[in-house]
Amino acid sequence: MTTPLATLDVSTSSKESTAFKVLGAIGFSHLLNDMIQSLLPAIYPLLKSSFVLSFTQIGLITLTFQITASLLQPVVGLYTDHHPKPYSLSIGMGCTLIGLIILAYAPSYAVLLIAAAMVGTGSSIFHPESSRVARMASGGRYGLAQSIFQVGGNAGSATGPLLAALIVIPQGRHSIAWFSMAALLAMLVLWQVGGWYKRKQSLVNRPGRSSEQPQAVLPARMVTRSMLVLLVLIFSKFFYLASINSYYIFFLISKFHLSVKSAQLHLFVFLSAVAIGTILGGHVGDLIGRKRVIWVSILGVAPFTLILPYASLAWTGPLTFIIGLILASAFPAILVYAQELLPGKVGMVAGLFFGLAFGMAGIGAAVLGKLADARGIEYVYHVCAFLPLFGLLTVFLPDLGRPSRRKPALIIATPSAVELASKAG
Repeated sequence: MTTPLATLDVSTSSKESTAFKVLGAIGFSHLLNDMIQSLLPAIYPLLKSSFVLSFTQIGLITLTFQITASLLQPVVGLYTDHHPKPYSLSIGMGCTLIGLIILAYAPSYAVLLIAAAMVGTGSSIFHPESSRVARMASGGRYGLAQSIFQVGGNAGSATGPLLAALIVIPQGRHSIAWFSMAALLAMLVLWQVGGWYKRKQSLVNRPGRSSEQPQAVLPARMVTRSMLVLLVLIFSKFFYLASINSYYIFFLISKFHLSVKSAQLHLFVFLSAVAIGTILGGHVGDLIGRKRVIWVSILGVAPFTLILPYASLAWTGPLTFIIGLILASAFPAILVYAQELLPGKVGMVAGLFFGLAFGMAGIGAAVLGKLADARGIEYVYHVCAFLPLFGLLTVFLPDLGRPSRRKPALIIATPSAVELASKAG
């Protein structure tokens, strides 16, 4: 496992080439990290019956996890923009490991919330720095690199419910502790990645070397407006995803009377589509431009979300697969687009957008849980069906063109634009 990383040379990730070994390692670690994290919502039915929880209490578990991650991630990213911490990746995974063990043996609802907070803290440390590693290893193919990194997380999110159905549900909550081995494996891989990161950082910081290409100018007001639009698009995307990740199982059980195991398999299919859509979105964005991908991904999914609440069981599976495939392609394009708007702020932008993604998912889970308690679980999907229509706001984004055809990236006209964009988040 460690041999390929141990033999990596800093030169493999120069601007002229893409360091696929590093991207594979960081994507694999993301897979393990998000696989562990996805166990939490996958065992919600088990926790609901064991602790006699309401939908609101389930939503608060998700909120605790997501808010912990969302509040800390921009702070971690902004700090590491100025003070890179290569080995913090392993430390973040250690926090996730601790949260996992607490989750397996939590005696009360309050301790469940502590476990969720620890897992969220691990995410807040892991995501900004690992996103930076992906960009450093990209060789200029930023969308593809972010997709490889993110698809690891999506694959892990898809695997978690499947493992929960096959292992945790039959064996009981204590079996979650076995997944600590996955966290330990990730810590070892990330330690090797940290070594590569440290060597790469020292090479970039040599006199006469620059990590960015010559920059062009974009008006500060346009940058601020664009950042606000991107934040709204993130809201629509992840609020909708929260309805699937947290409550899709309950929707299938309520509407079609499926078993918990069968419903979890349906969730696995949806999350698999999310993984496929993520890898396609970044690569296509490199070829045709980020804005076009954002248009199709957010607004293009609307017809399918509007049909879903009225579909039969036979059509529900295919529809959710299509929704996951299209909707997931947006995030790599949005993240790289934002990094091009704010060059030199890779960690801050990654932390802001990953943090906002977690935050919106958490707030969405809590709000939709309350709505499900008041109006029923099926009503949630009637309301959420309209969220992709926010994709119409993409018209206000400047067209940066096709990345392969333009020479310079974009920079802010004045230093105050960075501050404005930060405040907008």
